[in-house]
Amino acid sequence: MPPSIPGPASPLLELAIELDRTGPRPLAVQLADALRLAATRGQLRRGDRLPSTRALARHLAVSRTVTAAAYEQLHAEGWIAGRHGSGTYVTAAPPGAEGVSRGGEVHEDESTSFRGTLLTPGAPWAEGIDRAAWRRAWRAAGDNAPATLPHRAGVPEYRAAVVEHLLRHRGLVVEGPAENSVLATGGTTSALAELAASVLPRGAAVAVEEPGYQRAVEALHASGVEVVPAPVDYSGVVVDSIPEHVSALYCSPAHQYPIGGRLPAQRRIALIERARAAGWLIVEDDYDGELRYDVSPLPVLASMAPDVVVHLGTTSKILTPTLGVGWLLAPEWVSQAILEYRELTGTRPAPAGQWLLTELARNGDLGRHLRRLRRELSGRRELLVESLAEAGIESAGDRAGAHVLVPLGDADSERGVLTRLRARGVLVDGLSRHHRFEQQWYGVALGYAACSREELRATLPTLVRELGGG
Repeated sequence: MPPSIPGPASPLLELAIELDRTGPRPLAVQLADALRLAATRGQLRRGDRLPSTRALARHLAVSRTVTAAAYEQLHAEGWIAGRHGSGTYVTAAPPGAEGVSRGGEVHEDESTSFRGTLLTPGAPWAEGIDRAAWRRAWRAAGDNAPATLPHRAGVPEYRAAVVEHLLRHRGLVVEGPAENSVLATGGTTSALAELAASVLPRGAAVAVEEPGYQRAVEALHASGVEVVPAPVDYSGVVVDSIPEHVSALYCSPAHQYPIGGRLPAQRRIALIERARAAGWLIVEDDYDGELRYDVSPLPVLASMAPDVVVHLGTTSKILTPTLGVGWLLAPEWVSQAILEYRELTGTRPAPAGQWLLTELARNGDLGRHLRRLRRELSGRRELLVESLAEAGIESAGDRAGAHVLVPLGDADSERGVLTRLRARGVLVDGLSRHHRFEQQWYGVALGYAACSREELRATLPTLVRELGGG
């Protein structure tokens, strides 16, 4: 008889599976959900052998009835299969599961429920928001009378506040009245979806950075747009590698997500020249644009080429994603097309968050928060990078933003680090999630904004040990 318990390298026995023994959901259901999620995210892969139900029950300190019921459910759904005389193995994920495992960021359901230290990119320093200023802004926002008609373009006071914000913090002068070019949005992804639905012809090709922001990819796909890869290196998108037949390019030149480089001046000029010559639109996601720690924030592409650039900004990284507030600056014909789309579909961004940001900006609280944010995150980045360097671990990315990249050699190395760190209560992000086409980059992205500084400091020995192969 073959042994029923796999060796210590079994991926399942390395996962940190948490079962709520006091909650109303049956343990077997919780276990099946956990294994299903691990399979969709690539933590368990096709061909991985699973422990026997008895061995897993001992490992989790539960009844064998629990593990048997979970396996039975997953077998019925097609996630696992038994091989006579050999054991139980993970099979191919059902159709559609691959898209779940390749999301642009760690899934919100995981990051919000994870019990441990959250070191994933894309999360803000929400604990640093001045609560008194936050409450004051909400009270002032509530003093505005309910509107009779919706503001399709956004609350006028908010759009004026965005113009001031872009001038003060991004060095961008908005020419002419704000109502001709600046629109409120529900955030970067929703703005991109509106742009694709209203401006780009159905079936048009849009180049997206590879690796890049996968939620942008999904938003474009949902609008009937063909997505093609635009390769990147440590300096951002490689201009000469952008396919010829595209109608637009989506990129993050201020701080490329997830590699972390900035697009240098010569590439910016070359990109604008190609866009003008070929009739492209450049969709500039100003990801982490306000967060530089070595020099002043870099000028935005929209200041260099307002005729071909659609500039997207959001409060999700500088305040909180729960506001659902962003902005779009575009050539007037683009803005008008989006407004017509909103009129036809009856859609518009919610005004509550717009009023809040308006009040934060009016009182100077937004500017004060950004100064505190830059000081805090700069110190955290220095702490993290120096700790990695002292251990001989290479990191990459500009002195900007809220994450650091640690390159790794291959998929197995990346997967091993992710699995071991998660088992030790640390959630980080792998570059494999950010690929849609041919995999060329491997590594982990370490975010340092969502946790406290104390948590970051306490986690450094674990990070160094696991990333260093120790």
